[in-house]
Amino acid sequence: MSVLNSVNGGKADLKTEANPIITDLSSFLMQSGGVQGLMNKFTQAGLGNVFSSWVGSGPRQPVTGDQMQQILGSEQIKGLAAKLGVDPAQASQLVAEHLPKIVDHLTPAGKIDPSINVQQGLASLAPSFLQKLTPQPVRSV
Repeated sequence: MSVLNSVNGGKADLKTEANPIITDLSSFLMQSGGVQGLMNKFTQAGLGNVFSSWVGSGPRQPVTGDQMQQILGSEQIKGLAAKLGVDPAQASQLVAEHLPKIVDHLTPAGKIDPSINVQQGLASLAPSFLQKLTPQPVRSV
């Protein structure tokens, strides 16, 4: 059973389930070359301004799942999807939705710090990230 399946089943304790996801996201980020490596990939794809908006203090520009797959490569997205127990399209959409927040969180001074502890920085985001993945109960009217 994947981490997401156990969370989606409503049986997960967010703090104990966060560690595998944080490890997966941290590994994913490090495979991309860390924050600096990601910036380079976005710049090469012509989306350096989008990435810069995540680091800066202004509004974050959005990115699509398709753009994430193009920038990061389908193999990396497939690997993350397998670890999270979701299909690659869903994984690329999750990355597109959450990567801007993650980069913003990992660059609090508005610049990239190569000495930042990525895993520790991601750990503080885990509860909100997991809540986004947990289905919300439908309320009857």
